[in-house]
Amino acid sequence: MSISDKTRDEARQLIARYPKARSALLPMLHLVQSEQGYVSPEGIGMCAELLGLTKAEVGAVATFYTMYKRRPVGDYHVGVCTNTLCAVMGGDAIYAALKEHLGVSGQDAVTDDGKVSLEHVECNAACDYAPVVMVNWEFFDNQTPQSARALVDDLRAGKPVKPTRGANSVVTWKQAERVLAGFYDGLADEGTAAGPASLAGLKR
Repeated sequence: MSISDKTRDEARQLIARYPKARSALLPMLHLVQSEQGYVSPEGIGMCAELLGLTKAEVGAVATFYTMYKRRPVGDYHVGVCTNTLCAVMGGDAIYAALKEHLGVSGQDAVTDDGKVSLEHVECNAACDYAPVVMVNWEFFDNQTPQSARALVDDLRAGKPVKPTRGANSVVTWKQAERVLAGFYDGLADEGTAAGPASLAGLKR
């Protein structure tokens, strides 16, 4: 699948935002994912071409960060925190339950219908709400195996789901990647930015 002219034009817009062109590589990789769903060989080639880098240099970055995928993920990418606190609070049990419930093998595996993919993540940076699940980078706090199964069922059925914090709804993987590339979707001010546990330290 070739990269569209629109994406190429938007990649040039990203490059223009930085004093050094290569600084645009991370958002450009997100932009590639917003079109193709993952960092494709064609996407790596485009980034290398526009930035004056080798494909090996671009590929080294794309394979270093787990947020960049080397094969397509689902419309809704579910990340279960299995780092220390979330694991102790039930993250491992949630991950195991979702693997079985979705019938997937593990890291970045996708359901047969292409709707949901699953990964375990080292930290969602939300320890005060452990165990935490994210869907396309939106928070779902204080989860249980039961609530997580219900969440992915709703996603597969096309029902609206509301994150605990952040936007009032979950967009698709490609839409979220476009935002991470630096193209505003107008949803940043929706919903609750921080919950009570995060704000507790501000109280006197």
